[in-house]
Amino acid sequence: MIKQIFGGLLAASALLGAASLADAKTLNVVASFGVLADVVKNVGGDKVNVVSLVPTGGDPHVFEPTPADAKNLSDADLVFISGLGFEGWIGRLVEASGYKGKPVVASEGISTHKMEDDGKTVTDPHVWNSAANVGIWIGNIDKALAKADPEDSATFRANAEHYAKEVADLDAYTKKAISAIPKERRKVLTSHDALGYFGREYSVEFLSPVGFSTEAEAAAGDVAKLIDQIKKEQVKVYFFENSNDPRLVRQIADATGAQPGGELFVEALSPPDGPASTYLAMFKHNVDLLVAGMNM
Repeated sequence: MIKQIFGGLLAASALLGAASLADAKTLNVVASFGVLADVVKNVGGDKVNVVSLVPTGGDPHVFEPTPADAKNLSDADLVFISGLGFEGWIGRLVEASGYKGKPVVASEGISTHKMEDDGKTVTDPHVWNSAANVGIWIGNIDKALAKADPEDSATFRANAEHYAKEVADLDAYTKKAISAIPKERRKVLTSHDALGYFGREYSVEFLSPVGFSTEAEAAAGDVAKLIDQIKKEQVKVYFFENSNDPRLVRQIADATGAQPGGELFVEALSPPDGPASTYLAMFKHNVDLLVAGMNM
């Protein structure tokens, strides 16, 4: 009799375990590019499968979606974009994929930065280059995941709080490192105008030959003015970016005497074995490189 009862308990336990596994939900999530995908993964943990549309090292400005990307969207429970016009191709992709939901805009609520681009005042979409802004991303991602999967909301909240602390620590590290540099030395040349939020948050001036999108081409007259400005303001260092062509910034550097400071990761992560394989690693890599360059 005891054996029968014990056997019955084991069977019931196995059924409950199977039911629990069946109830466990893993969200299929698509993020527009790798930086955002990494942040989503940190908040979602093992409750999400995250796919980045733009591949590692790819330039989001010139990204061209494929049928495989449309399939990923059609199978997704949630789609995250940064927004503010950064993913100009997302509307067409959503329509082509048949995705029924509305993409979650991670940058909702961020105080935006305006910039001049091709004679027009536009909103800078590169919000993640301020660590404080990624704190807002984390809150928006947490809410969206919890709404899609309420049963795991406590897990999302705990992950979000832990990750937000890491991002806040990085923000503090950046402010301390840059505050030690004299203001007159906080000027650098970069490939394109993607570091406006970094500049605003941490008081660094960035000069570049191309506006916020790498699709644009620098006019000869603008390049000549930039060369004159760099010489006048005695900008000492230049950086190129991992996701776009460095030739123009190197030509400007040659004409001005600016010295190479290294490779920044501003729109794309590095491969796993590189120096910027996560958002936290990317941001710290950029900070350390910029600080070293401005101290040349």
